[in-house]
Amino acid sequence: MNTSARPQPEPRENYRAFRRITTRWMDNDQYGHVNNVIYYSWFDTAVNAYLIEQGALDTANGQTIGFVVETQCLYFAPLAFPQNVDAGIRVAHMGSSSVRYEVGLFAEGAATTAARGHFVHVYVDRATQRPMPLPDALKAALEPLLCRS
Repeated sequence: MNTSARPQPEPRENYRAFRRITTRWMDNDQYGHVNNVIYYSWFDTAVNAYLIEQGALDTANGQTIGFVVETQCLYFAPLAFPQNVDAGIRVAHMGSSSVRYEVGLFAEGAATTAARGHFVHVYVDRATQRPMPLPDALKAALEPLLCRS
């Protein structure tokens, strides 16, 4: 990969699953577009909603929880209220106790990302907070999202 090349938006077909997100009035900042911190909450919303729907995440009682250890977002075009956003998700890497999720944010109907980013979860035992192997239910939920290069 050429590290000196400027990052570019990506097309929808690069993502495996999508979640619609409705912007809120409070998401806009004083410059009239969605504030950068909101994008990170959308990453969390898209991934965690998918995991909950797949039965792979129990936020209240599950033995395994994910800690974010790395995150990044690249911005290409502004998003603003009132606008629908489609969050595309994929898994770039699944290790023994960690997962790299990649999320693309698309304005409704747009062909390429307005923003894209990633975060890495290290899955730990809720009680000890020590890394533990990915549970089978989590691996099964992530398999359809996995990008094979």
